[in-house]
Amino acid sequence: MPNKNDLIYLNALHKINGVGPQKMRMLMEFFPSAEAAWTADLFALGQSGVGEALAGKIFSQRAGIDPALEWAKLEKDHIRMLSENDEDYPRLLREIPTAPYILYMKGEMDLNAPMISIVGSRQHSDYGAQAAYALAKALAQAGITVVSGMAYGIDSVAHRGALDGGGKTIAVLGNSLDEKSIHPVSNLKLSREIAASGCLLSDFPVETHASIGTFPARNRLVAGLSMGTLIVEAGEKSGTLITANLALEFNRDVFAIPGPIFSPQSTGTNTLIKNGAKVVTSIKDILEEMRWEKTPEKLIPPTRTAQTPEEEMLLHLLSSDPIHIDNLAKLSKLGTVSVSATLSLMEIKGWVRNIGGQNYIII
Repeated sequence: MPNKNDLIYLNALHKINGVGPQKMRMLMEFFPSAEAAWTADLFALGQSGVGEALAGKIFSQRAGIDPALEWAKLEKDHIRMLSENDEDYPRLLREIPTAPYILYMKGEMDLNAPMISIVGSRQHSDYGAQAAYALAKALAQAGITVVSGMAYGIDSVAHRGALDGGGKTIAVLGNSLDEKSIHPVSNLKLSREIAASGCLLSDFPVETHASIGTFPARNRLVAGLSMGTLIVEAGEKSGTLITANLALEFNRDVFAIPGPIFSPQSTGTNTLIKNGAKVVTSIKDILEEMRWEKTPEKLIPPTRTAQTPEEEMLLHLLSSDPIHIDNLAKLSKLGTVSVSATLSLMEIKGWVRNIGGQNYIII
């Protein structure tokens, strides 16, 4: 297990563009310590095997990097750094050919716990959101950690489902973990909730902002951390399918939720199923395939006993199909104000959920 001094200099080396996992391993195999690599002369760096260009870049750029200051930035944001030699480094991640040498972690949890990744389209349907939320919540309640990429759409819905289920979730980010770099910015509050009960993960050093080039790195971690990946919705050319292909490349299970044949968001998932992905219509399909037998009582639908005539009426009208608050008001004849107040109380009780746009489902 690396000592703090090694981690400080590893982090500093990681700040130099071009020092990725393979080059870092070359440096660590050649030099007796990270500090020795950091302070080496140009000739020794060239002898390490990283190449003349990168050796020159390390030699020249390190003058502008203060290792102690960079480490202080991690501590300020409560970010922990793991190297692949750390005993807490995820075992499954070691198996992939593009495993990161360094991982950054915000939050505390077991990175070797049973995990399932849930990913899907940013432009999702109500059906997709409902499925992602319900399955993430059920998995979390069954003690399975839900992994996703905290992107707009299905990813965010999956994290929310796991949090509402009182379980663990990991957000793998295509940026660094300092709050100024969180992407999308609108998910800053969600990132704090995830870090409080699960964790944020990244292999980017602080002050790295998200870009088109950072997302493939994130996707490989999402697929690599988990024993299986569940695709909820994906168009024919969706980036979500990249994660599915990575999971297959890493010899992991791929699951898919079937969708309407006329829905563009279901083209990718239905094609995955035709090509051998395992169909998922409930958490039972995942638990059985993974041979996880744990099915706690929490998965039994809760008893909902109406305490007012308004609750009784709305429970009668609500189902797993989304219904707008205006339609509820019209059908119940209770009036929008009364329906809104009653739904708010029912949400607090965990009976219903607003899936967006004032559309409600029973949960």
